[in-house]
Amino acid sequence: MKNVLFVCVENSNRSQMAQAFANIYGDGALNAYSAGSRPSGVINPKAIAAMNELGYNLAMHQSKSLDDIPDVTYDYVVTMGCGDACPFVKAKNRADWAIPDPRNMDEAEFRKVRDLIRDKVRDLVMEISTVDN
Repeated sequence: MKNVLFVCVENSNRSQMAQAFANIYGDGALNAYSAGSRPSGVINPKAIAAMNELGYNLAMHQSKSLDDIPDVTYDYVVTMGCGDACPFVKAKNRADWAIPDPRNMDEAEFRKVRDLIRDKVRDLVMEISTVDN
């Protein structure tokens, strides 16, 4: 099992959706986590609605800080545009996807960000499975 961590600022949109997609596409081969450098404490209702459209209940997630996740060396850590706000997390592989924060976007733009995250997570899962085989 590979440990994958997705980090954004509030852990209310981007990293939550990435964790959800890793759960969907990881097919049990990943332990997916998400956290925020300054967590809001809530999941954005827009993110919940956007994921509900795809049949995933994001309402079961909780907004977490980096202090709330396991203190392990992650196989992959993906930051999502949190810049200087992203503290160091032990990782074998790192990526920064620089995905825009959809918090204040309308529904159509929010869906575009959701779909971008879906595609990037799908690619990451494929990369992880290729490396293991």
